[in-house]
Amino acid sequence: MAPEHFDVLIIGAGLSGIGAGYHLQTKCPGKSFAILEGRDAIGGTWDLFRYPGVRSDSDMFTLGYSFKPWTDPKAIADGPRILNYVRETAVENGIDKKIRFRHRVKRVSWSTKEARWTVEVERMPAAGATETVAFTCNFLFSCAGYYRYEEGYTPEFAGTADFAGRIIHPQKWPDDLDYAGKRVVVIGSGATAVTLVPELARAAAHVTMLQRSPTYVVSRPAQDLLANKLRRNLPAKLAYHLIRWRNVLWGMYFFQLSRRKPADVKRLILGGVRMALGPDYDIATHFTPRYNPWDQRLCLVPDGDLFSSIRENRASVVTSEIDAFIRNGIRLKDGSELPADIIVTATGLALQVLGGVQVSVDGRDVDFSNKLTYKGMMYSDVPNLASSFGYTNASWTLKCDLTCEYVCRLINYMDRHNYRQCMPHNDDAGIEALPSIDFSSGYVKRSIAKMPKQGSKRPWRLYQNYALDIVTLRFGKVDDGVMQYS
Repeated sequence: MAPEHFDVLIIGAGLSGIGAGYHLQTKCPGKSFAILEGRDAIGGTWDLFRYPGVRSDSDMFTLGYSFKPWTDPKAIADGPRILNYVRETAVENGIDKKIRFRHRVKRVSWSTKEARWTVEVERMPAAGATETVAFTCNFLFSCAGYYRYEEGYTPEFAGTADFAGRIIHPQKWPDDLDYAGKRVVVIGSGATAVTLVPELARAAAHVTMLQRSPTYVVSRPAQDLLANKLRRNLPAKLAYHLIRWRNVLWGMYFFQLSRRKPADVKRLILGGVRMALGPDYDIATHFTPRYNPWDQRLCLVPDGDLFSSIRENRASVVTSEIDAFIRNGIRLKDGSELPADIIVTATGLALQVLGGVQVSVDGRDVDFSNKLTYKGMMYSDVPNLASSFGYTNASWTLKCDLTCEYVCRLINYMDRHNYRQCMPHNDDAGIEALPSIDFSSGYVKRSIAKMPKQGSKRPWRLYQNYALDIVTLRFGKVDDGVMQYS
């Protein structure tokens, strides 16, 4: 029996996968498509992460879809609200009927002769059972994210077997974990840690955030008062897009200011922390990073909840390095000990390309570490394949929405000219290969050698600039002399 065939296959039914389905359905009418989802639910990240307090680390007016206004009063939303928003979008537009759950894509192979992808899938029709099935498609669109869903990153700590309590990674938060009245140590200083600490501190005896080095932390109101006022007095879509653009422009301005005047932005951020924690708090040790603002992502805390938990002595921050886990907690390299009943390793994610799918073109495996990214979505010499990858300095969905629009433009252009294959190809020997992510974060440093590269010139350069990308992706030429059609 021949494999089931689609014009487009989307990998992943998370935030960007549902958005891709919407754009295909509205901008490429008549095209057959399906979404292959390895898990048994819509939502991706927002269905996977179940740790206490899980929330967005950017505002929902920019994290939300361009085509579906965010109407909840909270601009910094919790995970369940975001999950409901994604699922509601899927149901409203019939995208949920296009999803094949428990279909984990393992390998994809392109045939130039047939001008199609063969997609090998591990299907799990029932718990514990697996079978291998195949699909074919003309175009493959990966919306599988950038990190490994199976497990996060946890360093090797000496003495973990000696610890008498439980060790938890937030990516696999157990439903039965009771932390009420317990002493909890959260290892880490990133977005997950600053989210967990104030939430755990509501019920725990005490929570300690143990960090090797500080991160920039910025407080922001959970509700956007101007947005809520506009929504009461204007049509929902108009209010949404006004606030969306205000937030986009402010984010672009603040990022550029951070790059041009890092010392000034650093003073501004630390001044906010000092106002929140008081003049006697040791901000130099615990909240002053060794790098400039936006060399790594800033951490956002809604309504200053992290600072409130520290002021009220429900939580504390310790900046030191771990020597070993011991029976009743953690011993630090300075010889001091942190008592703990539960240790949470909020130590980051493990990055991977295209959700870890193996890719081959005409029988040759593709090494993405040797590929250049084209317009932030396709890869040099890999035909009919796009991936959705958001911004590092702004909300993920802003870039994903533009990517989906461009993919639809590309498919429609190919149809009009009877092309079966499109492939970006670099003929410019003067283009230098550069890291695709310009961050000094640990999770980036651990994986950057395996990631695709960006080029030193357009269209291989990633500008991390929404306004510029609108011009390029929404209005720029599809036949730009770099994309080869056949």
